[in-house]
Amino acid sequence: MARFTLPRDLYHGKGSLEALKGLKGKKAMICVGGSAMRKFGFLDKAKAYLEEAGMEVEIFEGIEPDPSVETVMKGADAMLKFEPDWIVAMGGGSPIDAAKAMWIKYEYPETTFEDMCKVFGIPELRKKAHFYAIPSTSGTATEVTAFSIITDYSKGIKYPIADFEITPDVAIVDPELAETMPKKLVAHTGMDAMTHAVEAYVSTLNCDYTDPLALHAIKMIQNDLVDSYNGDMEKRASMHNAQCLAGMAFTNALLGIVHSMAHKTGAAFESYGAHIIHGAANAMYLPKVIAFNAKDATAKKRYGQIADFMGLGGANDDEKVALLIKYLRKMNDELNIPHCIKNYGADSYPTEQGFVPEEVFLEKLPEIAANAILDACTGSNPRQPSQEEMEKLFKCCYYDTEVDF
Repeated sequence: MARFTLPRDLYHGKGSLEALKGLKGKKAMICVGGSAMRKFGFLDKAKAYLEEAGMEVEIFEGIEPDPSVETVMKGADAMLKFEPDWIVAMGGGSPIDAAKAMWIKYEYPETTFEDMCKVFGIPELRKKAHFYAIPSTSGTATEVTAFSIITDYSKGIKYPIADFEITPDVAIVDPELAETMPKKLVAHTGMDAMTHAVEAYVSTLNCDYTDPLALHAIKMIQNDLVDSYNGDMEKRASMHNAQCLAGMAFTNALLGIVHSMAHKTGAAFESYGAHIIHGAANAMYLPKVIAFNAKDATAKKRYGQIADFMGLGGANDDEKVALLIKYLRKMNDELNIPHCIKNYGADSYPTEQGFVPEEVFLEKLPEIAANAILDACTGSNPRQPSQEEMEKLFKCCYYDTEVDF
């Protein structure tokens, strides 16, 4: 038996933020990140709509990119004091992910972070509050997913929390919020969405319900991402929908080792002054993982189907896989994303010598590879890597060398 779970309601299109007016409840806590939602007036609008609905509103502000365990605990404490019956998370993936984890701790105060990380092991929520998600970026699709990514900075590891219990009850996908994204964020979130769709399509848990969503998202991203990056706001609006469709696919089909690898390298080199931004990591690793997974006959066939849907050509599946990899690398070039860790600058742009020194990478490699294998996303990857294969794959992603194993 399989399961397909999405939010009960999803409002979309320009001006759909106004749907907050119809919310029924007594208290709402709005969880937001930095200043963008306030700067562009969306935070004030959301608060006003909720107050118009007759709700008392409190704001928990300042959730950082790559939210920490400490921020989650602080937010849960604020919820325990205020006692909201609605949690309204708005902004990028980080505040929404953080609010999901806060929600768990709010409903079950004795729960530890380690408890939260037990895959599909969260107790029943909605005893105290329901969850409303409003994304301002076009990539994570956390507004429709059963996932949250929280960083334990003491270990330098990003942990995925995975459970259908944390799928939001309601989502608003309003493209006006996405118009505020800076160019670099458009690139990174867009390739995150592409990775979601591709991994969902080849996941061992793909099904008839997820395949159409994944394929249509891939086609939309192919058509719209680069133009959105270059300032076309109609394409920006389309990308906001595309990333949501990709999220609907992967929350039910799950993901693969591109995400496992990105989770375990994101904060691993923090002491050298930067993170490998999640979407950029996915963009760099995806072509290499496709080459690795395509050694599996079923995965190769499904990558070929993706190439066909994109109209890339190719006389057989080997040619189609090669053309798909070539196309994704070209997209990275057009979006100013490096091809490998060695050339990943501290500002995320391509550079001759990246911020991660070779000797540091090699020293950390065995531990990073082991952690990636244990990641929640690895189980649904079409090819299960050994420790040796994962280390070799990471080396290909560091040096931008061919995957021939």
